[in-house]
Amino acid sequence: MREILFLAHRVPWPPDRGDKIRSFHILKKLQSMASVHVGAFADDAGDVECAKAQTAGLASLHVEIRDKPQWFSGVEALAGGKPVSLTSFGSKAMQDWVDERLASGAISHIFVFSGQMAQYVPADFDGRFIMDFVDVDSAKFESYAEEGNALMRWVYKREGKKLADFEAETAKRADASLFVSEAEAKLFRERSGAKNVAALGNGIDTIFYDPVAKQKKLHPVFPDPLIVFTGQMDYRPNIEAVSDFARNTLPAIREAHPETTFAIVGRNPTPAVVELSALPGVQVTGAVDDVRTWLAGADVVVAPLRIARGIQNKVLEAMAMAKPVVASSAAAEGIDAVAGKHLLVAKNVEEEAAKVSALLSDTDERLRLGVEARAHVITHYGWDAQLAPLDSLMEAGAEK
Repeated sequence: MREILFLAHRVPWPPDRGDKIRSFHILKKLQSMASVHVGAFADDAGDVECAKAQTAGLASLHVEIRDKPQWFSGVEALAGGKPVSLTSFGSKAMQDWVDERLASGAISHIFVFSGQMAQYVPADFDGRFIMDFVDVDSAKFESYAEEGNALMRWVYKREGKKLADFEAETAKRADASLFVSEAEAKLFRERSGAKNVAALGNGIDTIFYDPVAKQKKLHPVFPDPLIVFTGQMDYRPNIEAVSDFARNTLPAIREAHPETTFAIVGRNPTPAVVELSALPGVQVTGAVDDVRTWLAGADVVVAPLRIARGIQNKVLEAMAMAKPVVASSAAAEGIDAVAGKHLLVAKNVEEEAAKVSALLSDTDERLRLGVEARAHVITHYGWDAQLAPLDSLMEAGAEK
């Protein structure tokens, strides 16, 4: 193996949200194998500065802020017959940088994190190409197409079809296509017919996410009882999850436990999320300095996602913090855990309300679930164990 080119749709630093946590740990693993060149997009100037602080450990770094207007990406997509997911991440500067790196002849391996970045891998690259799709994004857009007005249904249906075609073509070129769970990998095999598909799971830092670890005590007094949801609050599945829970599940819980507070903890809450704070018992925090503080203060953590792909880091984090988790079927699907032993799974709003209410009434059961959850995560979800397959995946192409 000579040198590795690592391409990501979002800089891995700081590792403070689900996709960045995964890419951060994968990159760290790759750096233990060979010199790595990193090309990635940034959401803002802060992420750019954070990325620049990492240059000492890299062979080279190219970061640019992704600020292309969505309407322009849409026009490009329609004109070129491409999915918007690709045109949104299209950049001549990024392509030029990739081409320059490859022209040096030093790159033997390319690792691509997230499907949007596969467009930068030339068709004639003769080294080893590993594609980490993480989730089947096309399936997500197809699910969006089942609701909304006629125009948006058409937009999402088109995006799902175009993206599915691109995913299948990319898988044909890649030496291996990775997904965050076996359920996602199986779905992709069925949809694309691809054979070189494998699961590469997410891990969790159980030293950082530890109920006895030192935390920033920014919120010393919490409501009692407290239900917590954590996540990026400008992400559609999270928005829909908290909206449905706050409007339809929480009222039933508060009938049995009138003082219950539901805290929505996460950065960039949209107006639709902020509006939920007007509902009885709902608190919207926005960004917090240490999410562990809120997890530590929670009586129950919920993951009521109606649309979910792959492994939910928010669930693993709560389990590592020894908290009882009530997850929807979709949110629990990618988690290798036993329902009833390590977490509770609710099939609908009524089950959510009943299971959360029962936990709020049973301190011993909350403690039991939390202890079982943390023990399970420690045993099965360490990053070293989860990323161990990368050794053989990368070395298989070393002779190239």
